[in-house]
Amino acid sequence: MRAQFVMAEIWIGLRRNLTMTIAVIVSVALSLSLVGAAMLLNSQVNQMKGYWGDKVEVSIYFCNKTDQKNTNDTPNCASGEATQAQIDAVHGQLDKNPLVQKVYTETPAQAVVNFKKQFPDSPLAPYVTPDSFNNSLRVKLTNPSLYQEVASQVEGQPGVAKVDDQSAVLKPLFNLMNTAQWVALAIMVIMFGVTLLLIVNTVRVSAFSRKRETGIMRLVGASNFYVQMPFIAEAAFAAVVGAVLASGMIAVGKFVLIDMVLRKQITLISFIGWGPVIQVMPLLVVIGVGMSSLAAVLTLQKYLKV
Repeated sequence: MRAQFVMAEIWIGLRRNLTMTIAVIVSVALSLSLVGAAMLLNSQVNQMKGYWGDKVEVSIYFCNKTDQKNTNDTPNCASGEATQAQIDAVHGQLDKNPLVQKVYTETPAQAVVNFKKQFPDSPLAPYVTPDSFNNSLRVKLTNPSLYQEVASQVEGQPGVAKVDDQSAVLKPLFNLMNTAQWVALAIMVIMFGVTLLLIVNTVRVSAFSRKRETGIMRLVGASNFYVQMPFIAEAAFAAVVGAVLASGMIAVGKFVLIDMVLRKQITLISFIGWGPVIQVMPLLVVIGVGMSSLAAVLTLQKYLKV
């Protein structure tokens, strides 16, 4: 009987404040979709860092005949093409460095083969020759962030044309995604504020419109929790519906934006799968119900004296 009464009170509250309830649902859905997007964006950044962290290498290029002619760009190559002894000397120094995990040698002929494998559709593929590439060493570090310590060891060595850190190429992308995370969090906080205000106003209007019912409940000895329960349940119901809508928007966004567009157009990035998306969905329900219930309880403490 009590359960029936509570359900009846919830239905009455939702029906009386239908417009505001819809506004709360929409606000909760937008807020939680931004929360989910921020979580997934964080997962994407972490996955990319982990994926590329294992693949990022330091590339050491040695002087060739072309570098000897362009000493403005490669002043260390004025003495001519790097000799095998110079290459072996640098290789030996790197082998003794505790920061170096492994060193790979790539000859110009191997560079041509690798270029054609990586870029088979490039219009330059038929025209590249070994003369287009330098002898080089690919160095895998135990910690890619310590690149400068390794680079300073070999830069300026006889025969070394230049040293490149592949992680520097990815740094702008990581910075962009980190900025996107902060923007999403800022918008999320604003939407949370708007949602909380709507929940507070909805609960307050509902409490004022049912003063007579709550007064009768107080007279018959109903507990505080029993009186407040319908109002809290109304807010929680709106939050659950909003969380379901937010989960749907996130799923559609992941399928359309990532699976249908980005995954096909950007093959160099390892995009997140459905696992993180499914993990985020129940969290949205918990966050939404917790946020709305807390806002309802605090509002009732002020506007519904029992």
